[in-house]
Amino acid sequence: MVQVRVAGVALDASQQHVILLKPLDELPGKGKLLPIWIGSQEATSILIAIEGAAAPRPLAHDLMRSMLDTLGAGVERVEVTKIDDGTFYAEIGLTTSSGDRHVDARPSDAVALASRVGAPIWVADAVMEEAGVPDVFTTADDAEESVDEFKKFLDDVEPDDFLDG
Repeated sequence: MVQVRVAGVALDASQQHVILLKPLDELPGKGKLLPIWIGSQEATSILIAIEGAAAPRPLAHDLMRSMLDTLGAGVERVEVTKIDDGTFYAEIGLTTSSGDRHVDARPSDAVALASRVGAPIWVADAVMEEAGVPDVFTTADDAEESVDEFKKFLDDVEPDDFLDG
C-alpha cells in the first residue's frame, strides 16, 4: 500500500470528473498519478472538503461524518483496494466501540469522507501499478505546458483503457 493525497479533480474530454491521487512521497512531476473517474456530485463533495468550503446544507458525506460522530465511530483510513474490469473498489476502515470494521465503498465516497475527517488515504500497490499514469506536472515555470500535456492525456484516455487484458 502507498499513502496518497488528493492532487486535484479534473474534467476529461467528455466532461467527466476525474480525481487524481498522488503518492505522498513523490514530488510533483515525478512518479505517478492515479486517475479515478467519479460522478459530478462526488467531485463537488471532494472539492468542498479539500478547499474547506461550507455547503449551504449538509451533503451526503457530511451526513456520514455526523452519523459516525453520533455513534462514537471514527474513520481510521480508507483504501483503494483493487481494480477489476475498469472498476475501482475501496474500503473504509472504521474504529467502533465494538471493534474495528471494514466497509465496502466506492473510492469517490471513501475519499470524500476521508477528506472531511482527515483520515489517511491508501492505494494498493497493484492498483497503482496497473492504473497509475506518469505525473506530467513539473515546476511552476512550465506548469502551463504540463497542464496542456495532461489535458491531452485526459482527452485521449478512456475508463476502458484500465480494463484488464
